[in-house]
Amino acid sequence: MDFPADENSAPDLAIMREDAQRQGKRYGFEDVLLIAEVVSVSSARKDYDDCTAKYGRYGIPVYVVVDPYAAEVVVYTQPTSSGYIAAHTHKYGSGKLPIELADGRTYTLDLDELPRPEPDAC
Repeated sequence: MDFPADENSAPDLAIMREDAQRQGKRYGFEDVLLIAEVVSVSSARKDYDDCTAKYGRYGIPVYVVVDPYAAEVVVYTQPTSSGYIAAHTHKYGSGKLPIELADGRTYTLDLDELPRPEPDAC
């Protein structure tokens, strides 16, 4: 998807408005309701720091970080010019997590079915 200032992004998961339309080959950030990233060993700093600042700055309503190494999910809401006001952490194995989207729909994340790191990846 395209962001201003030639910033492009290919998140692990994006939920768009139902009426979102491609602008060329990509979608614009204005149609994004939720972005999720799954942390890898090499992306932890980017997913927690850089992307949190970027997605907040562009007003993405919900940003979700799925961290298989910490066995937790962090849901960021209330975007600001430098990140997010609210961050709520949920542990793996704690059932279904309903996430309210800005268009009134609910996305449900099953915290019992999330990826875990491969044994040799630690």
